[in-house]
Amino acid sequence: MRLTLLKQSVLFGFVLTASTANVLAAQAPVIDVSSTSINNPNSGTLTEQLANVERKLDSRNRAQVNIQRQLDDLQTQVNELRGVTELHTHQLSQVLERQRELYQELDRRVSEALKPTAQIPSAIAVDTPTITKNYSNDLTENEAYDKALNLVLKDKRYEEAIPAFRSFNTTYPQSTYAPNAHYWLGQLLFNKGELVQAGEEFTTVVDTFKDSNKRPDALLKLAMVAQQQENTNKAIQLYRQLLDEYPDSTSAQLAKPRLENLTQ
Repeated sequence: MRLTLLKQSVLFGFVLTASTANVLAAQAPVIDVSSTSINNPNSGTLTEQLANVERKLDSRNRAQVNIQRQLDDLQTQVNELRGVTELHTHQLSQVLERQRELYQELDRRVSEALKPTAQIPSAIAVDTPTITKNYSNDLTENEAYDKALNLVLKDKRYEEAIPAFRSFNTTYPQSTYAPNAHYWLGQLLFNKGELVQAGEEFTTVVDTFKDSNKRPDALLKLAMVAQQQENTNKAIQLYRQLLDEYPDSTSAQLAKPRLENLTQ
């Protein structure tokens, strides 16, 4: 009897021990070692910060590209305005020069008209016609030049002015208006793009009429003709000749930036 009770007590002890082990095993917490919240709790914050930095850098780069593009556009506009300013300055100088010439002609004609006539015996005076001296002694010459010039300055009929100046130069090669007529003809041909013929007219002014006030302008235009013909060496030579011979002229001031661009 005692032996049976002892066996039952031992068996109950084993059962109680096994049950306790199972209960403890069931209550033990399970930890996932691969969890990112434990291994790298700040990984989400760093990713967002890097993304923000990249977005800011990209935005700044785009802003810099836009600013550089705007600067390039402004530089282009400045260069265009400089070219327009040079052209207007040259055109204004031509207008002022022509006005000066007109005033000189008017003053000369008025002076001639106001001069006292010489005392001539009546017998001779009857047979001698009265002579009035103008800027040019030939009234037809004056009319021909004024007609050609008015086609440019007043009527703006440039195509008709070209044959008018050619006819004048052929009819009156020794005229006091000859350097101006050759220059105007060269200018009209230059504007039309006929560079070879324009160069011939400007060369006539430079080589034949060395005392003409149109010679500096003709030198400038000859250099511009050479530049458009891509004859850089000749253009540089003519610009330098203009600066050496007429350093204080308006044409020389216009030649300086052009020469600098060719020699850079």
